[in-house]
Amino acid sequence: MERFQVVVAGAGPVGSVAAYRLAQMGVEVLLLEAAPRCPEDLRASTMHPPTLDMMKELGVLDELEAQGLRAPIYHYRNRLTGEVMAFDMGELGDISEHPYRLQCEQFKLARLLTAKLAEHPKGQVRFSHRLAHFTQDDQGVTAFVEAPFGIEQVRCDYLIGADGANSIVRKWLDIEFEGFTYPEKFLTLSTDWPLEEHFPGLAHVNYVADPKEWCVLLRVPSLWRILVPANGDESDEALLSDAKKEAVFGGLLGEGAAVKTAHRTLYKVHQRVAKTYHAGRVLLAGDAAHLNNPLGGFGMNSGIHDVWNLTEKLVEILQNKGDAQTLLPLYDRQRRAVMHKFIQTQTIANKAAMEAGTAEAYAEREAKMRKILADPEQRREYLLLQSMYKSLELEAATA
Repeated sequence: MERFQVVVAGAGPVGSVAAYRLAQMGVEVLLLEAAPRCPEDLRASTMHPPTLDMMKELGVLDELEAQGLRAPIYHYRNRLTGEVMAFDMGELGDISEHPYRLQCEQFKLARLLTAKLAEHPKGQVRFSHRLAHFTQDDQGVTAFVEAPFGIEQVRCDYLIGADGANSIVRKWLDIEFEGFTYPEKFLTLSTDWPLEEHFPGLAHVNYVADPKEWCVLLRVPSLWRILVPANGDESDEALLSDAKKEAVFGGLLGEGAAVKTAHRTLYKVHQRVAKTYHAGRVLLAGDAAHLNNPLGGFGMNSGIHDVWNLTEKLVEILQNKGDAQTLLPLYDRQRRAVMHKFIQTQTIANKAAMEAGTAEAYAEREAKMRKILADPEQRREYLLLQSMYKSLELEAATA
């Protein structure tokens, strides 16, 4: 039976960061991915400043920058009046080496790191290998892996489940996934139509609020991505139809028929957190541990922050005889505190601010945003919150 110090299930951005960082730190690691390659998932595309700090430490920031777009400024826009409130992360230049968002799709990070891991002497990547089951004892974990030609067994000291929202690791551990699912779905449309010609001064990241119909306009290197809420009563076929596409772009541009889309993606939106991220020698991270709505771009980033925390603790245990009974429960407490007190709270608030509900509530929230923007101290606190530096402060303060 092959043996590794750590096995990571799932080669998305979270799993690939975990595996590559462990290899860089001298840990023998195996990364498993059920798909034949890193899927071209377009959901997450924003990397926040603390995540960029981490990517620099991994030695891959320059390569990501070459594939992405810097977005230091983001807009809150009033769809009815045309008012624009601009927030500039450049104001955080005194504490951040990277005071901007990087718009770079998540699959680019995953493919970059899995390629590097495959060449690393401490790492291996196996595509078309799905973790099917595992058992654990006082000495380690035995993973049963569905390979193209049979079931393989791998032994490891620790297993990280970074295998997504439908995590087999979480399910085998029988860990509750507490929270709720929004009644509406989210629809994402991607197009190379020049939206910037229709909205003067359009930023790369735009939250367009409206009491009736909000949307998000995000620029990635080759496309615009438009995110809109979708009525949960409509069929998936109707939501992905040309008629729906024409309605969305007709509302934005005054015309919709001429706009061509490269992708149309529909998905349910959840706010859920695993009851624990730690069960013996098995750990959860990323979407396997938590889900939130995408407003603010916190999902992928918080997953990367999970494994940044976790890999440090695993290296301390494996290389420096650190106390696993102390360090792994601490990982659970720190990262679940961040998820409950910051990510879940802020993403729910971000969604509420976009939709508002009534005209009065909308006006009240918009007045609050103007006040934040006009006050230097409030604006800085808001930027620290939205850039995720506040979440890392909370992590560090959690004992």
